[in-house]
Amino acid sequence: VVSLGRRFRALKLWFVLRYFGVDRIVDILRNHIGLAAEFESWVREEPHFKVMAPRHFSVVVLRYQPPGVAEASLEALNARILDAVNASGEAFLSHTRVRGEFAIRVAIGNLRTERTHVARVWELIRLAAASLVEV
Repeated sequence: VVSLGRRFRALKLWFVLRYFGVDRIVDILRNHIGLAAEFESWVREEPHFKVMAPRHFSVVVLRYQPPGVAEASLEALNARILDAVNASGEAFLSHTRVRGEFAIRVAIGNLRTERTHVARVWELIRLAAASLVEV
């Protein structure tokens, strides 16, 4: 039972359930969770990237930590990666703090998101990271 104290909230949920149906909502969520799991595996395979928090549902939290970059500079570096990806106009990422450290947050949740989109986000992150470290 979903607790929705206000009628208007329940109405919005009712419309979503009515439009998609429970089975379709479950399929969409499973797909997004699967895409996030694959994205997380790509991050774990890359030597200078770190998964900062356990993946829950379709959110992956990561941080770029290349060798030779002082700990004090990592926050600014990751913020610049985030800004570069967002400035591309191809994706919008957010950030958070994990144990006080700045981290990039990738949330997969659009109905039209496909594997190619998620792969492109990963490519944008890696390209931004490589270009910023070379500078």
